[in-house]
Amino acid sequence: MAVVGAGLIGRAWAMVFARAGWEVALYDPVAAALEAAPALCAEGLAEQHRQGLCEDPAGAAARIRVVPVLADALAGAEYVQENGPERLPEKIAIFAELDRLAAPDCILASSTSGIPCSAFTEALPGRARCLVAHPVNPPHLVPVVELSGAPWTSAETIAAARAVHESVDQAPITVLKEIEGFILNRLQGALLAEAFRLVQEGYVTPRDLDVTVAEGLGLRWSFLGPLATIELNAPGGMADYCARYAGLFQRMIEKPPSPAVFGVEGCATVVKAWGESPSREEIAARSARRDKRLAALAAHKRKQEKQA
Repeated sequence: MAVVGAGLIGRAWAMVFARAGWEVALYDPVAAALEAAPALCAEGLAEQHRQGLCEDPAGAAARIRVVPVLADALAGAEYVQENGPERLPEKIAIFAELDRLAAPDCILASSTSGIPCSAFTEALPGRARCLVAHPVNPPHLVPVVELSGAPWTSAETIAAARAVHESVDQAPITVLKEIEGFILNRLQGALLAEAFRLVQEGYVTPRDLDVTVAEGLGLRWSFLGPLATIELNAPGGMADYCARYAGLFQRMIEKPPSPAVFGVEGCATVVKAWGESPSREEIAARSARRDKRLAALAAHKRKQEKQA
């Protein structure tokens, strides 16, 4: 398979496929990014090994080869994961190249966070084999992948992409109709909108709001979705929960957060309440600590699933 783009997400995809036994051709038009990728991937795979998420980190690292020419990276590839900039003109350009250079039966997937597949594949001769495979950062530790096709993406492409991601221990879900932001970002956006509103209107501090999710909702949601969660929160299951609490939720959403919560003034209020952000170096260090904790959580979940 080929990974196009050797940034954070591209390297993560390379690790996902390599640790599952795939040969990975990693391409990036920026020579410095490509040069740095092998060592960074090897370091990431070693950390995953320490957490029990990669049996043979050296072997996995050896399966990742950097390729400076796009056509060479695509040669023989059955699946391509593109990770270019989140800008529509560039998506259109790179997918035109991918469609021109890749074998006709090769699946072309994009890691875009919110651009619908139809926006950058409409004019392509091979548009039926194109889709979005949107990961969560970092995809080598958070396995969900949102598969979203355009109206012209074939059912066979979606099914094949789903099989690919299941084979490398990811957790694919299918977005049945195109929608901006897909599923995860729309859920995240809804939670963030209410979080911003609660902070802006003075109901809670930002830090206590984060505690509410990290030490409350997040603990249950780390192994149960919100619908499965409410099914267990009433003796009679979901219908019983709806009968008990639907009225409360109806009243709460009679006045939903407005778009202004993400406006300039709204964001400024939250930023001020949150306090000064750390340096770029400290953010990078905290991100690394986050990834280690995510790796430990992923390992714990695997162990629990095997014992269930």
